[in-house]
Amino acid sequence: QLQLAESGGGLVQPGGSLRLSCVASGFTLDYFAIAWFRQAPGKEREEVSCISADGGATNYADSVKGRFTISRNNAKNTVYLQMNSLEPEDTAVYYCAVKAGWTIATTPNEYDTWGQGTQVTVSS
Repeated sequence: QLQLAESGGGLVQPGGSLRLSCVASGFTLDYFAIAWFRQAPGKEREEVSCISADGGATNYADSVKGRFTISRNNAKNTVYLQMNSLEPEDTAVYYCAVKAGWTIATTPNEYDTWGQGTQVTVSS
């Protein structure tokens, strides 16, 4: 059974940092592109960042460029999202998702398997 499990969310003050992790089980991430999405209350799910299967290509939403970094460790079957300089507008549930194939994509409907999400709250 293919599963993804996110962790690392929590409450942080503005300007703080968090690192999210997404661990895959039941399959190897080696041949999958991976993305982080987020969804705030009352808003649509939006792509935060994605990375190709070989790690050679990445994409970031304009709102997180320069603050967030996506990375993957295929040996650990894990993807990370390092989030720095967090802002209240980053508050959302963060999801990781995978799609078959090497190339990245930025729309949710291109992704096949999703985790349950982890809450990130940025507040003083």
